Amino acid sequence: MRASWIVAAAAVALVVAGSAAAGSPKAGASPAFSNTPLIATWDGGIPTSPNAKSTGDSEPAIAFGQDGRMAVDGLAWLPFQVNLWTGRFGSTPTFFGGMDQSVPSSGNGRVSLGDGDADVDIASTGTLHLADLDFIFNNNGGFQLGVSVTNCPKAATGPGGCTTAVLDTTQDDRPWITSLGKTVWVSYHDSGNSTLVHVKKSTDDGATWQASGDPVVAQGSTTGSSTFNNIQGPIVADPTTGNVYDIYAAGTPQSKCCSADFDNIYVSRSTDGGAHYTSKLVFPGASALDNIFPSLAVDPANGNLYATWSDGHGIWVSTSTDQGVSWSMALKVSNTATSIMPWVAARNGKADVVYYGSNQAQDDTSAVWNVYDAQSTGWPQFTVKRVSNTPNRVGAVCTNGDACSGNRELLDLFEVAEDPAMNKAAIIYTDTTIDTYTSSTGTHELPEVVLAFEK
Repeated sequence: MRASWIVAAAAVALVVAGSAAAGSPKAGASPAFSNTPLIATWDGGIPTSPNAKSTGDSEPAIAFGQDGRMAVDGLAWLPFQVNLWTGRFGSTPTFFGGMDQSVPSSGNGRVSLGDGDADVDIASTGTLHLADLDFIFNNNGGFQLGVSVTNCPKAATGPGGCTTAVLDTTQDDRPWITSLGKTVWVSYHDSGNSTLVHVKKSTDDGATWQASGDPVVAQGSTTGSSTFNNIQGPIVADPTTGNVYDIYAAGTPQSKCCSADFDNIYVSRSTDGGAHYTSKLVFPGASALDNIFPSLAVDPANGNLYATWSDGHGIWVSTSTDQGVSWSMALKVSNTATSIMPWVAARNGKADVVYYGSNQAQDDTSAVWNVYDAQSTGWPQFTVKRVSNTPNRVGAVCTNGDACSGNRELLDLFEVAEDPAMNKAAIIYTDTTIDTYTSSTGTHELPEVVLAFEK
């Protein structure tokens, strides 16, 4: 979720108006990627430099359609909007527009805005689906969170050609989206009551939605480990089988409720379109594994699964070749002292696991960070490549979500996707060294997103 102080300031204005084995990843030649900042602009009167009138962006997502069309999004820092670009691998994408500046919601005096969290998908139909966490401001001064999906048909050239459906308004968090043909799934957290995972499903390409099965409930002791105590990664659909998977980190039951260690990694599998799930323990840890989200990818060529997570020091990966029934021993694939925010993509037997890495401690105010890609063309061999040609951050990084009091300019994640034509990685990450903005409290870092293509 984007920086809370910006949200609060705008709200006031609106209301008034297995076991682990250490791997040995090799170091690859670097730099091995091109790097292009994507700068969106607006005329909001807040001075930014050296890129004038920048919106700022962070926590970006990326997706490819089967035809090679690419979509990239970023959470704007200054206005309430999700910035969206579209294009193809190897070329600078075109700015599609600022999305969800106004989200439809019922209720007298309500104002709903997007830009809390976002995830993007391009269905095989060509429809672009943008899942967004919305900020809902009530006329009595109340505030709540909701989830919406914006659907843009292939012919759309900007936000005006898209439609938005509100899925939930009952205090939600961190939506993820995936699709198979005209069937689309959105998963998100219940942030108000149980932190259980809710799933909505559409069978008409995002036009209408209904409730679907929950990946966490009805899992016996796993449900007990996860209620009030889980952090969910992406929901993923497998085109080779039609299976749906959801990854999450959960704690260990205590005598009174639950721990907050998030020291177990689970993947739930559905073989009936998301109506019912069976959960499997991928990794039983001994330390917190929520730095921040675990990630999951399916190889669309063979159905193999890759799960990844961070213990704060290393990035770990496990694979399944039997549709999530069993999982391999976990391998450490990073080679920096501090490694956080992993994401994974896979295609045609190749896997790319990206992360932010530093050789200083995470809370070191002088820590130098870069973006890395642990790449495999055959399990269990990995080669680590540096993605960023210059450091993408200097300073501490907080991964405690809304509990952070500062050092959260990177927000909570970044993503990698595989181009279906080139079978190469495209990575969208956050860089806090490019721009600044000036407010009444001084000059501050203004994050921007950078698109990197594998050479």
